[in-house]
Amino acid sequence: MKLLSFKFTLGSLLLCVSFSLLWIVADCNNMLEIETTNKTELTLMEAASAPPANVRQVNVVRQNEYSITFEWDKVDNIPTYRLKMNDGDAIDVTGTVDDIIHYVVSGLTAGTRYSFILYTVLHGISSSGYNFTAVTAPSDTEMFEHINQTETSITLQWTKVGDNNNYTLSYNGKEVSITHSEGNGKRTVPDLTSGTRYSFTLFTVFYYARSRGKSITAVTAPSDAEKFEHITQTETSITLQWTKVGDIDSYTLSYNGKEVNITHSEGNGKYTIPDLTSGTRYNFTLFTVFDYARSKGKSITAVTVPSDTEHFENFTQTETSITLQWAKVGDINDYTLTNNGKEVNITHSEGNGKYTVPDLTSGTRYSFTLFTVFGYTRSKGKIITAVTVPRQVSSVSVTERFEDRVTLQWDNQNTEWEYQLKVNDIDTEIIPNDQNIVSYSVTNLKPGTMYSFSITTIFSGLQSTPYHVDTVTKINCNSVTWHVTNSSIKGTVEGLFTKATASYESEKHNSTEGKDVSFTGLYPGATYEIYLEYNLASTILPQCSIKIPIIPPSVTADCSYWASGYGAKINMKRLDGVLTAVEVIIDKKTLIIKETDIKTGLIVKGLQPAKRYEVSLVSLLKAENLIRQSEPSVFFCSTDNRGVIAGSLVGVLLFVVLICLIVFIVRKRPDFIRRKKSFLSKSQRSESKIISVVEFPKHFYHLGLDENRGFSQEYEGLASVGTKQTCKAAVLPENKEKNSFNILPYDWCRVKLNTSTPNETSDYINASYIPGYSSNREYIATQGPLPSTVREFWRMVWEQRVKCIVMVTNCIEGGRTKCERYWPERTKSLHYGDVFVTGVSELKQPKWTQREFRLKHRSSSVETTVKHFHFTVWPDRGVPQSTEALIRFRGIIRWHIEKDRSEGPTVVHCSDGVGRTGTFIALDVLLQQVVREQAVNIKAFLHKMREHRPHMVQTESQYVFLHQCILDSLQPHVTQEEHIYENDDDLIYQNTIPLQELP
Repeated sequence: MKLLSFKFTLGSLLLCVSFSLLWIVADCNNMLEIETTNKTELTLMEAASAPPANVRQVNVVRQNEYSITFEWDKVDNIPTYRLKMNDGDAIDVTGTVDDIIHYVVSGLTAGTRYSFILYTVLHGISSSGYNFTAVTAPSDTEMFEHINQTETSITLQWTKVGDNNNYTLSYNGKEVSITHSEGNGKRTVPDLTSGTRYSFTLFTVFYYARSRGKSITAVTAPSDAEKFEHITQTETSITLQWTKVGDIDSYTLSYNGKEVNITHSEGNGKYTIPDLTSGTRYNFTLFTVFDYARSKGKSITAVTVPSDTEHFENFTQTETSITLQWAKVGDINDYTLTNNGKEVNITHSEGNGKYTVPDLTSGTRYSFTLFTVFGYTRSKGKIITAVTVPRQVSSVSVTERFEDRVTLQWDNQNTEWEYQLKVNDIDTEIIPNDQNIVSYSVTNLKPGTMYSFSITTIFSGLQSTPYHVDTVTKINCNSVTWHVTNSSIKGTVEGLFTKATASYESEKHNSTEGKDVSFTGLYPGATYEIYLEYNLASTILPQCSIKIPIIPPSVTADCSYWASGYGAKINMKRLDGVLTAVEVIIDKKTLIIKETDIKTGLIVKGLQPAKRYEVSLVSLLKAENLIRQSEPSVFFCSTDNRGVIAGSLVGVLLFVVLICLIVFIVRKRPDFIRRKKSFLSKSQRSESKIISVVEFPKHFYHLGLDENRGFSQEYEGLASVGTKQTCKAAVLPENKEKNSFNILPYDWCRVKLNTSTPNETSDYINASYIPGYSSNREYIATQGPLPSTVREFWRMVWEQRVKCIVMVTNCIEGGRTKCERYWPERTKSLHYGDVFVTGVSELKQPKWTQREFRLKHRSSSVETTVKHFHFTVWPDRGVPQSTEALIRFRGIIRWHIEKDRSEGPTVVHCSDGVGRTGTFIALDVLLQQVVREQAVNIKAFLHKMREHRPHMVQTESQYVFLHQCILDSLQPHVTQEEHIYENDDDLIYQNTIPLQELP
C-alpha cells in the first residue's frame, strides 16, 4: 500500500509540470506573431505611395488539354496578384504564407496559345504587369495504328490532330520528332529486329507542350524458315519439314488455295498434308507467323507419288527377249523398269507403254518391277514374273525300240524345264528328274508302225519350237503264224519292214516284197534265222528276228527177220536233212531211234511170228524248244513164222503199256476228269438261275418287258439282304464323324486297321471286304476319304498290301465335295501319317486317268507301287452314258491285277462306297464268270455282295446298267477295237479275247 501511494503522488507532480510548460510556449508564440504583424504593417505603410514591382518570371508548371498551372515567386512578400488572360476579366490571386504562388487556369481549350498579364497588387495599387504566353497540351490523335511491317521496319499511321503538324514518336527508349504538314501522319520505323514486338507512343506536340500520348504495340515480320523441304511423300500425302525460326512456334502453310495453321512447340517443324492426288505437282509456301505478322514466305515445289499402272503384263516373248506392256498412268510418260539389279528409264509419250527387254537367257524366269516416275518420285512398283521361251531340244535319239514302245532320249538343258511329247495327236507331259539326260518310254504303241514324235520344251507354259523324230516300232516275229514245210517257211507279217532274210549257216534266202514272207528251197530240218529290217532315211532298223526250225526230211525203211519171228529189224534209209530222232510205230508201239542209232537200225521185239505189221516212220526234230515232225512214212513188215510161241508174252506186254498210258494221261491232263468249281456256292445257285451266254440276250429281253418289270422285281427282292447284321463299331460316338453317309460296314466283315491295342475305335475305317471270283476278300469297298480319314485310308492301303485303287467318283460333283483329294501331284511327295506317298506318273485319257504312286512307311525301308485308276464320267447315283468306256476301263484294270498277281485286295471306292463301287465290282467278277463258265448269275452275286456291305449296286438303274454291260460285252463289236498296249510285252485286253469267241 505504501508503494502504491508513492507512485500516485509522483504521477500527479509530473502532470502539473507538463501543463505549466505548455502554457509558457503558447504565450511566447503569440508575442512573436504580434511583433511580426506590426513590422509588416510598418513596411506597407512606408510603401503605400509607390506601385509594387512586377513578378520576375512566371513558370508554367504543368498543362493539360484544359488547364495550365503557373508558378511564380512572391514580390516582396506581397500576397495579392491579379491575372488577366487574353484581354478578358482579371482574376485575383491570393497567395499563401509560402514564398511561391501556384495557380491553375482551367476551362481552357486543348492545343491553344494564350496571352497572360500578371499584376502585383499592394493596397489596391497594381504593378505595371508582367506579360507572358502559355499553351494547353494538345489532344492525342484519335487513330494511331500500324499499317505495314517488314522484317526490319514497321510503318505507322495516325490521324492529324487539328492543324498540328508536329509529333513525337517514342519507342525502344528513343524519341523521334516528326513533322507532317499534309494529310495524315505516317512514319516508317527502320532498323528493327525481325519477329520482335515493339511498343510505340505518339505525342501530339504544340509549341513546348505535347499530349499525353497514344500507345500501340506492333511487331516486325518474322524471317522465313532457313530450311524448308519435302522429306517423304506417298500417293496421297506429302510430308514437309523446316527449321524453326528462333522461338517462333506458329507457321502458316499455303497450297492449292488453302491455308493451314501449324504450331510446333518442340524441335523442327514438320507437317504431313493428307488427301492429295497421286502423281500431282504442288506448290507450297511456308510463312513464319509472329503475332499478326508473317514472313514473306518460303516456297517449294513437291509432288505426290504416282500410282502404279493398273495393267502390267508380258506381251510377247522369245528365247532371248521379253516384251512388256502396261497401261499408262494418266498423262505420265516416264517409267523405270528394273530386273536383275538393272534399271531402265523409259519414256512413252503416246499410247500405252511398251518395252522389249533384250539379251535374256532362254527358258528363264525373270521378275520385273515397273515404277511410275513423276518428278523426283516413283510409285511403289508393280511386280510381274515373266519367262523367256525355252530352247528347242538339240537332238533326240531313239535308244530302244520294242513292239509296243520306244525309248527316246535327249539332253536335259535345264532342270526347271518340262517337255511335251506328242504322238498321234496325244500329248504327254514329261517332268524330268535332276539328271542331265531325259529318257522316256512311249508305250501302248502298235508293232511295226511308223510313228512321228514331236518333242517340245515347256517352261512355265511357254513352248519351244518342236523337235521331230520318226521311228518305227519293232515287229514281234513270235506273233506271226509261220507255216513251215521241209523246204519252205511262209508267213504273213503285219507291220512295216522293207527286207526279210532267212539264214542257215552260210546259206541266205531273201523274201519277195510285201507282207507275205516266203522262203523256199530250204534245207529240210534246218533252223533258219528269220530277220526283218526297215530302211528309214538310209538307216537300217532291225525289226525282229526269230529262229524257226523247218520240218525234218521224211525217212524210208525196210525190215528184216529177227528173233525167229518174235522181232524185226527196221533198216533206215536217210535222206538229206537235219533230224534228231525217228519215231517208229509198230503194233501200237512207239519206239524212238536216236540220230546216232539211225545207221544201225532198230530192233523191234515182242512181235508175233508169221504176222504182217504196219510200220509208221516219222522223223523228229527238236530245236528252239519246238518239236517238228515229218509226214508219216508207212510200210508193212512181215515177221518170221518161227516165233509163234512168243505171242502170249507180247499180249501181256501190250496190256502193261496200255495201263501206263492211262496213268500218264491222268497225270498230265487232270482236267479230263475234273473241272474247277464256280465261285458261287450251291445255295446261291439255287436262289437264282444261272444263265448261259447263249440264253442271256433272251433273258435280258424278258426282264425288260413291261417297262423293266422283271428288273424291278429282281432288284426289289434284294432290298432286305444283309440288313439285319450288326454295325456296332460304326455307330460308336467316336466313329460317327468317320462316316460320310449313312452307309455303315457290318461288324463281321469290316476292314480293321492294325493297332497295338485293338479296339473298335482305333482300328475303325468305313470299309468292307467284298468277295470276288477267286477269293472271299478280293476287294475292299470303301467310302471316298474325308479330310479326317485320308491318313487312315493310306494306312489301310499299306497294311492290306493293296496294289490297285479304283476310283469311280469325282472329288467335286454338282458343286458338292464327294471325296477329298487324297493323292499328291505328279513328282510331288506328301506324308499321310506314317505313310509317304510320291506321285510317279499320270496318264490322262478322255474318260479316265491312270496314275502311279510309290509308297513308303516311316518304319520300313521297303517301297511299294500302287496303281490308281480314276473313272471320271460316272454321275453320282446314276450310270455312264454308254457301256463301252466302262467295259474297256474294267479290262485295263483286270489286266493289271492278273499281271501283278498281288495277294492284296483291290480297293474300290466312289463317294459312299456302295452304288458305283458295287456296280464296278460286280461287272469285274461277272465278266470273269462269263469267260470261265460261259454263264452268268448276276442276281446271285449281288445277293452275295449285299451280305458283306449294304446297298451294293444302289439304284435299280445301276442294276439294269450292269445287265446291259454283260449283254454288250457279248457282242462282237465291243472287243474288235484297236488293241491298247500297257507295257513291254502284254496286251491289256488279253482277258477279253475269250469274249470274242462267244456266240
